[in-house]
Amino acid sequence: MKIWHVSAKALGILGCAAAAAVMFWAVDRPAAVAAAAERQLPIYCVERDQKMVSVSFDAAWGNEDTEQLIDILGTYNVKATFFVVGDWAEKYPESVKALHDAGHEVMNHSNHHDHLSQLSAEEIAADVNACNDKIEEITGVRPTLIRPPYGEYDDKVISAIRGLGMEPIQWDVEGSRTSSRR
Repeated sequence: MKIWHVSAKALGILGCAAAAAVMFWAVDRPAAVAAAAERQLPIYCVERDQKMVSVSFDAAWGNEDTEQLIDILGTYNVKATFFVVGDWAEKYPESVKALHDAGHEVMNHSNHHDHLSQLSAEEIAADVNACNDKIEEITGVRPTLIRPPYGEYDDKVISAIRGLGMEPIQWDVEGSRTSSRR
């Protein structure tokens, strides 16, 4: 029987070599494993050749400023995207129609402004479709975009939205707000 004596220094070197081998093995794993762990993200911006900015608004509470906003945007020939909550569309259908008739996009901001990440995938789909139905009934156009309320999302929310053939949108620059929500 042979007994090997290994010094602490040699043991440390062997441990580092083993750790390096494990790291190289983990990095060299198939791409499918890495892709499964990749977080899903909404659209934050779109690369364009021209210098452009996209203007969007969330409509979830009052409509006192809607006509004035339509007039201001019209004065400067600016088209915007309005992400409206289904409850808002139901309460102010004339505002939804006015936005659409002025040439603005009217898109989805959920039906009740719930925290979508707290809902099941089925509940998310039902909520989004209910809002889409209300907007389509007023404008004749079914939304293809949604901005999740509170800017909250996770993989389940993004998957449920994309499963409906829609794209989730997020802002990447936030301007000053005069909303009473803040």
